[in-house]
Amino acid sequence: MKQPPLANAELAVMQLLWQDEPLTARQVRETLYPTATRAQHGTVQRLLQRLEDKGFVKRDSSQAVNLFTAAVSCQAYAGQQLETLASKLTEGSIAPLITHLVAENKISPAEIEQIRAILDELDDGAQP
Repeated sequence: MKQPPLANAELAVMQLLWQDEPLTARQVRETLYPTATRAQHGTVQRLLQRLEDKGFVKRDSSQAVNLFTAAVSCQAYAGQQLETLASKLTEGSIAPLITHLVAENKISPAEIEQIRAILDELDDGAQP
């Protein structure tokens, strides 16, 4: 299922969940708003509800305090957004984006090795 793009505040919550889950709404609030007021707690609650409604977050209500986890991985979300960007800018081709990242040294040698390994695996699977 294609996910909609996240607003900046939603993305900030998701980044917390991708780094360290499960989290309570209070833990999210304390991280995002260290000097929080009651208003920020409501904001975090609304963000978590919106993310749950969009299918990004799962809520575990089995305990006294709700725990939130990511329902979509960072890699899956990033991939979908990259495909959307490629569709808008390069007629759906990701190659120009990857070429640019390599040419501008935005991809580390370790990441290039990962890409090579994936391509080699694909080549091996394509050969009779």
